[in-house]
This record gives sequence, C-alpha cells and structure tokens, in this order.
Amino acid sequence: MLIECVPNFSEGRDPAIIDAITDSIESVDGVSILDVDMGYDFNRTVVTMVGQPESVLEAAISSTAVALELIDMRKHHGEHARMGAVDVVPFIPLEGATIETCISLSERYAKAVSELFDLPVFLYAESARSKQRVRLPDIRRGEYEGLETKITSPEWLPDYGIAEFKPRMGATATGARQILIAYNVNLNTSDKKKANAIAGTIRTSGVILRDVDGEKLLSEDGKPIRKPGMFQHLQAAGWMYNQDTAQVSMNLLNHNVTGLHSVTDAIRSEAEKIGLKAVAGELVGLVPLRAIISAGKHYHNEPDSADYATLVQSAIDGLMLNELEEFDAHNSIIEWALESNLGD
Repeated sequence: MLIECVPNFSEGRDPAIIDAITDSIESVDGVSILDVDMGYDFNRTVVTMVGQPESVLEAAISSTAVALELIDMRKHHGEHARMGAVDVVPFIPLEGATIETCISLSERYAKAVSELFDLPVFLYAESARSKQRVRLPDIRRGEYEGLETKITSPEWLPDYGIAEFKPRMGATATGARQILIAYNVNLNTSDKKKANAIAGTIRTSGVILRDVDGEKLLSEDGKPIRKPGMFQHLQAAGWMYNQDTAQVSMNLLNHNVTGLHSVTDAIRSEAEKIGLKAVAGELVGLVPLRAIISAGKHYHNEPDSADYATLVQSAIDGLMLNELEEFDAHNSIIEWALESNLGD
C-alpha cells in the first residue's frame, strides 16, 4: 500500500531550511521524495513524498517539527495565499490505498502535531467535519494576517489544538483527497487583475455578479449571486509569477472531468479576447500519466497511431511546459517517478 503526501511549507527562498526539512523526511525508512518545488516569489515549497502509511505519517510529523523550528511566519512575505509555516498537509491514496486510510492518517497527524507543538489544525477535503471546511480556500480565507481574529470565532475553532493565535507558526490544514494537479499558465502581462478575470471566467465558483455601481447583487436570502464558471472541479486565481508576469494559477481537482488541455485552450481563448497571449505552462509537483496522455491525444494530429513517448511530447508542446525550463517528464509524471525511485 502506497500513500502520497504533499506538504506545503511557507519557505521558498532559503535552501538551507528546505534541506533541513527534506533531510528529516529522507531519514525515515520507507519514504521516498519524488519532487521538491521551491518557489521564490511564492516563498513556498511543495514537497512530494510517497511510502507506506506509517512511514509517511512519521515523515510528515518529523518534517513539521523541523519547519516549525526554522520558519517564522512573522517574517514571511510571498505571493501565494498561506496561513501557517506548514500551510497544508494532504494525504493521497495511491497503490492499494483507500481514501478512508488517508482520512485516518490526516486525523492522526493533526492529533500528533497539535499535542506535540500546540499547533492549531483544521481538517479539510474528505476529512472535513463540516461543509464549510471542505474547500481549502475557505479555511485559508483571511490568510495568516487574519488568523488572530478568525481562529477564536465560534465557526472557525480548529479541529485539533487550542483556539489561540500562534504568531510564529500560524495554523495548518490537513486532510485526505484524491490526486489534484497544480497547474499555472503565464500571460504576457504584469496586470494581475486581468489574470484574475480569466480565472473567474473558468473556475467552478465563477464570479460574484455586481450592479452598475459595483455593488454585489444579493439573492433573497442575502447571499451574493454568482455566475458559474466554465469548468467543474477547478479552482483558479490570478497570481504573479514574478514582477513582470501574471499567471492563472489553478488546482484541477478531477482531471478526468476537467483536463489540462481544456483549461489551457480556454485561457488562450480568453486571453486573446483582451489582447493577451498565454506564453508558458507550469506544473507544480507531479502529474498523473493519464492526464498527460489525455492532453497529448488532444494536441496530436494522429493520436490513435502515436506511442506514449510521442503523446507525452505533444502534451509538453501543447501545454507550453518547456517555456520556463525544460520539463523533466521522467521525474514529473507520478508513475514514471515511482518506477525510478521505488524500483517497481
């Protein structure tokens, strides 16, 4: 049985801190690190590890200990939304594992780190204990800066740990989920508002409708009226890749329903409507082979006669994955990375 865990740490600029965190993971028998993605402007690092359930749990706890010791949220600044030094720790079922196993692991992780480090922890996704906590953006809303007020409100008491603001560490979210794809598309503009407008058009939640004066339109029960987006199972927002480049940053929650090629083509189309171009694609962490093959079939002229290697290359070209740096398929596709690291 294999479990994937993808902790997100609020540090992307100091390699020594990330080395200390990954060393703690690699010291645990039965765990392999498949990817370490450091983002300078986001000031965030996403680590992908796999292994047996108990080993992954141990590595998640030990890396949390190191991160809480070395990362001070009072000094943290970055483009990406965050609420804690160890921002989110999802557990994902792979070979032979079930979502129920991952729910149990997330609960055990939350209990352990809350007791060991006085860390407030929220459960999200499949582990959530209320509907308002299923979506990570809802838990994270207000970010670290709003946490002091939020964490003591009755509806946002942590699931584990005391309801007390911890300035140095913030808070952590953990939960069980299926594989998601973190994917960004860069635009040839420095205007974040334009990227966010495209994100609002395509994401599942869509946008809030407003009147001619810019005021929110409300339903009879007082809730904002939203115009749904183009795709299901898609989270998206406008972010800055660097000071000169805005991007549409996305989480594809079910790539079998909403694929990489679909959102890429939609962003191209929406960008063209406002005189912009999509200029680069970026995958954060690993991606399932099936998602890449699906994109490759979409972009290849004769997909039925093409082999896997050809389809992967077609996907790389169509998704613009070589534009920022060379895309390493063997270490970026989950199944291929597993073969390389675990020898199966």
